[in-house]
Amino acid sequence: MIRIREDIQAGLAKDPATRSALELFLTSPGLHAIWMHHVGHKLWSWGWRIPARMFSGWSRFLTGIEIHPGAVIGRRVVIDHGMGVVIGETAIVGDDVLMYHGVTLGGKVNARVKRHPTIGNNVLLGAGSKIIGDIEIGDGAMVGANAVVTKSVPAGAVIVGSENKPIN
Repeated sequence: MIRIREDIQAGLAKDPATRSALELFLTSPGLHAIWMHHVGHKLWSWGWRIPARMFSGWSRFLTGIEIHPGAVIGRRVVIDHGMGVVIGETAIVGDDVLMYHGVTLGGKVNARVKRHPTIGNNVLLGAGSKIIGDIEIGDGAMVGANAVVTKSVPAGAVIVGSENKPIN
């Protein structure tokens, strides 16, 4: 119950277009995807792989957001306008992350290893950004819209474009 309250408070704090907790609760696909992921992740952790993947598929169908049940998602993560978000199996997302539509946390290799990114705490991932491979995005970093990131990013950096160029 505490986590539900935290998620609603985080959504209200990070989405100025949402006017009330009830509106967020009833209409936010990002919030629904996160909550459904918690269920799918629990099934995955119990070794119920096929039911977890099926549940994840239903979540994707209902929300337009694909989060593999093996991914680890922190607290108070907000997915705003979530359509097209993809979070891979070995991705780790820290606390208080804000991501916009079209974000991909994808893999680079076809092997059963850690192949998806680790996102630190208090990170902003702009619309359409692609974070690819087993890399780290440091705490407090910001990744601009449509940036393609294939190298680790230090804490507090602001990254734009496809060449991972910091702007601060």
